[in-house]
Order: sequence, then C-alpha cells, then structure tokens
Amino acid sequence: MTDPKIVSHEQWLSARKSLLAREKEFTRQRDALSAERRAMPWVRIDKDYRFQSTDGELTLADLFDGRSQLIIYHFMYGPDWQDGCVSCSYMADGFNGIDSHLAQRDVAFAVVARAPIETLTDFRDRMGWDFRWVSSLGSDFNRDFGVTFTPEEIAAGEVDYNYRRQRFPADEAPGLSVFSRDDNGGLFHTYSTYGRGLDMLIGAYNFLDLVPKGRDEDALPWPMAWVRHHDRYEAT
Repeated sequence: MTDPKIVSHEQWLSARKSLLAREKEFTRQRDALSAERRAMPWVRIDKDYRFQSTDGELTLADLFDGRSQLIIYHFMYGPDWQDGCVSCSYMADGFNGIDSHLAQRDVAFAVVARAPIETLTDFRDRMGWDFRWVSSLGSDFNRDFGVTFTPEEIAAGEVDYNYRRQRFPADEAPGLSVFSRDDNGGLFHTYSTYGRGLDMLIGAYNFLDLVPKGRDEDALPWPMAWVRHHDRYEAT
C-alpha cells in the first residue's frame, strides 16, 4: 500500500463522487455483459451422466431438484487427494445458505468433484458446509466439462483449459457450469467459466477489494499463496 494522501472531508467527498461515476459505469457494463451471457446459445446434453451422493446414485436431471436451471461448481478434489483444493475451499466457504435463495429463482445448486462420496462427505463435515456435494468418480463429466486432465496430458506440458492450450499444475481444475431443462425434460449446457472467471464468486475477495491494502498479493509467489483451509490458519 502506498502512503495515503490525507485530505479534507470536502476533498475526499469530491474524489468519492468522481469514483462513484466510474463505479456506476462499471455496473451498467456488467449488466450488459450478463445479458450477453444469458443470450448464449445452448448445447443439448445427450450423455447419461451419473453421480454418487449420500442418497445413492443420481442423474444430472436429478440434480435439478424439479427446477429448470442448475449451477454446478467443479471442485478440485481428485480420487486420491488427502484434502480438497485450498482455493476451491476458500470459494466454497461462501456457498453455505445460497441454495435456499437460488431455489426462489428456479435455480438448483450442487458441487461436483471426483473424490469418492465418503471422502467428500467427511471433508464437508470437517469444513462445516451444508451444500449438496456429489461425486462424479467413474463418469466422464469432469473430462467433458474441461476440469480433469490425464497424466499424459500433464506430462506433455499443456492441457485444454479455459478455452485455450496452457500449462496447468494439477490434474484437476476449478470451474463452474450452468445447465437448463426444458418442459419436456431435455437438458442443455448453457455456460461454463474457469480461472479468473470465477473471481466474482469469491466473497472474501470482494470484501478485500474494498480495503486500502486490497488483496495484498503482489509480493507472493502466486496470488492465492496465502490461502489456507479455514481451520488451518494460524492465530493472528
């Protein structure tokens, strides 16, 4: 953080009003971009995806819970991982309680990972989360939606992620996908986002963006190097 400029209240108010005009412009631009996102074409889902849950086997249609829209967060948690991804956990700390609000707007919500359901349930209990979490182990779901890579792909040095070829440090990646169901039961993929496209969903980051130091990550080896599972931070 640079040394702040200390001014009078009147000078501060003038600067704040100037920034407010730009914030309002950003809000209008975001609304327009969101409208373009909703106008994207859809792709019909023909594959019979199956998931394991604490209630037994579920289909993709089952995850809609009778609603016409479904949001799935792709959580990085491989079959042999000891813990779920720290960064995904940082994001998931903001998921508790949202499903009841989304349901009022005809939206279902679920988190999907490839770890066995027993592993996911134990980790969810440890973290104190209450959202629906299902396992896609044995399914093509993660591969088809661009968040799981083979050892051969990793060894080759580049994978297809976030709509381009790039290096990636793990065999699992984060993402979010949106689906819709029509009146005849047809399922459609409407949107997916990855990488920094997930940034807006991280509640804590949005708070940090408001304070003088911001995210305070410039001196770190990578942006989220400071993040821990919330039960593993040292006392501050």
